[in-house]
Amino acid sequence: MNYLSTRNKQLSVTASQAILKGLSDDGGLFVPESVPVLTTSLEELSKMSYKEVAYDVMSRFFTDFTEEELKNCIDRAYDSKFETANIAEMKKADDAWFLELYHGKTIAFKDMALSILPHLLTTSAKKNGVKEEIVILTATSGDTGKAALAGFADVPGTRIIVFYPKDGVSRVQELQMVTQKGDNTKVIAIKGNFDDAQTGVKQMFNNKELNAALKEKGFLFSSANSINIGRLIPQVVYYVFAYAQLLKKGEIKSGEKINIVVPTGNFGNILAAYYAKRMGLPVNKLICASNENKVLFDFFTTGTYDRNRDFILTTSPSMDILISSNLERLIFHSAGDDSDKCAALMEELKKTGKYTITEDMKANMQDFLGGYASEKQVSEVIGKIFKDSSYVIDTHTAVGASVYEAYRAESGDNTVSVIASTASPYKFSRAVVGGLLGKEFTKEDDFELIDMLHDLSGVELPEAVKEIKTAEVRHTTVCEVAEMQAEVEKTLA
Repeated sequence: MNYLSTRNKQLSVTASQAILKGLSDDGGLFVPESVPVLTTSLEELSKMSYKEVAYDVMSRFFTDFTEEELKNCIDRAYDSKFETANIAEMKKADDAWFLELYHGKTIAFKDMALSILPHLLTTSAKKNGVKEEIVILTATSGDTGKAALAGFADVPGTRIIVFYPKDGVSRVQELQMVTQKGDNTKVIAIKGNFDDAQTGVKQMFNNKELNAALKEKGFLFSSANSINIGRLIPQVVYYVFAYAQLLKKGEIKSGEKINIVVPTGNFGNILAAYYAKRMGLPVNKLICASNENKVLFDFFTTGTYDRNRDFILTTSPSMDILISSNLERLIFHSAGDDSDKCAALMEELKKTGKYTITEDMKANMQDFLGGYASEKQVSEVIGKIFKDSSYVIDTHTAVGASVYEAYRAESGDNTVSVIASTASPYKFSRAVVGGLLGKEFTKEDDFELIDMLHDLSGVELPEAVKEIKTAEVRHTTVCEVAEMQAEVEKTLA
């Protein structure tokens, strides 16, 4: 199984090379030359542990890894770092199944892939005879950064530099990053938004002079963002696992279709569900849920992707994104794997900030539905689900729940549905407590609100939250967007 660039499918690399590079030399993203088919029966999958499902799915994509190499990566990733033996949990509330993806070290869904990425990456480096130290360069809207830092901290042969928007993450998210230990870690706040951070990182990846200079010093850039295929494929696993669990619980019959609802900003998490469907998982609708930065909702509604709009700071900051990088992979597939067409649209996006897809491409995306939730709806649905089911969800999951509720009311579709629950409510306690009590909290300290949430919900406090209450702040650098490259050079000097 080789991987092709979305902008030039003549560029073909192995899985381990795609993981190492992160981004193709032409700025494109790596996609599998064909999506492999699940040949293990759904009944067999329903009897498997998370690790066994992970091997079954990933071995079909990462074909240049030996069984021993891949199983070693999986064993080291999905261990006691997770607070539940199942790795992911399924909970029913308000006529939907919530797939809890936040039981890892940093209490967000990013742990599901970023626990394994360091092991995939270091194994890939060995396979390809890489001598340089790997520098993970990443931009975060809140969760990727901490999950990547936790994954790569003190991993031999690697360094990690994370950029985040200074006023664009929750206090808990920020504290999780700036208290990160590890001699190979560096966290830098920028005076800008996530899109500025992501664009700055992409520019450094594509800067040939910078890459050459760093190579001379013994460094090689790689990415931990969701553009890395080593992040995306592990995410396919949990949708297959969710289906298998529903089958095991007797909630569905084998072959019965389910809906999957995903709150998304950068489009990676729902793209993984799309790949699961392409593999043969019985999926009806892929419901793409946006917050008030509804660039994806508008795209699925009109066929025009347009990032020329105001950037809104919401209570679901990990989705405050106007440049949905992973959408490029869907554009490539919907154009019939036409890399020239994809490259032309991406060039248009770069020049004008927008592009429009053809009617044929739109037809190839009919599995997808877009929806969005306002801040008011997010707050209300948090309160409603707790009142109805005594179940607490975070703001991002609430975007998904609100969009699903509206879809169900409008369509009358009663298909069994799974909502990706992407973060612990404790990560966004201010907005969650506000939703539970139906009022705004502006003056209270975040930790006061965490205690209040604990008293209200009875949900156990995760270790990740207990740790940051007393942790020392180790990273204090703040820079202008234009200074990002200089900060990287200084860090690696």
